[in-house]
Amino acid sequence: MQEQLKPILEIQEYDMKMIRLSRVKKERQTELKQIEDLRRDLKGQFEEKDKEIVTLNEEIEGQEKKIEEINAKYKKLEEQQSAVKKVDEFNALTQEMTQTERERIAVEQKVSDLVDKRTGEEELLTKIKESFVTSEESSLALEKEIRDSIRLINEEGQKLKKERDKLAQTANPEILRLYERLLVNKKDRVVVAIENRTCSGCHIALTAQHENLVRKGTHLVFCEHCSRIHHWPEEREEVEGAAPRRRRRRPASA
Repeated sequence: MQEQLKPILEIQEYDMKMIRLSRVKKERQTELKQIEDLRRDLKGQFEEKDKEIVTLNEEIEGQEKKIEEINAKYKKLEEQQSAVKKVDEFNALTQEMTQTERERIAVEQKVSDLVDKRTGEEELLTKIKESFVTSEESSLALEKEIRDSIRLINEEGQKLKKERDKLAQTANPEILRLYERLLVNKKDRVVVAIENRTCSGCHIALTAQHENLVRKGTHLVFCEHCSRIHHWPEEREEVEGAAPRRRRRRPASA
């Protein structure tokens, strides 16, 4: 059974490399998305601010037309006042002219406030545009570096997969299926060694009987805690199988 696990262990090394590559690729894709989101956000702010300024311009234009209408009304009242002879009519027109003048002053103040607001929005729009241009220029090189990195990761991943698939043809199909099923669930090593009578996957202590079953290697042995497949490292077999060194006798004391 230990021999049948050898190709699985080699396959597992390829899978671990591919999993690490996949994680790095995901991180790089996240970085790329953050750059794209930042650019999109700045562009959205620019377009929104530009629309606000267009609306302000339209509102200012409307208020300026209103001032023209008020001025025309005031002029007409002046003409009427110059033509009347009765004091009551004159006073009534004077009162209306005063009210019209107040209305004009109020509208002019509103126009002034709108112009000040537009000036502030235009300054803000300029800053957003500068940020957008600066961000776009600085992010182009970073985007290229990230995309090149992802391309290299894909190439390396394809190479590893090709070698992995070739090696998989030499593995026991049944054991390979079990291994792949565990790998899908854990996304980590699923064929692990026993170290100091402990599972090196979940780090929980095992029984002596369990360790002996793994050492015998007559069949697959799964961790009763994490369901990983256990194996006994070859280097440990070599060390334990070596002939014990003889202890040198001490010379007899005189």
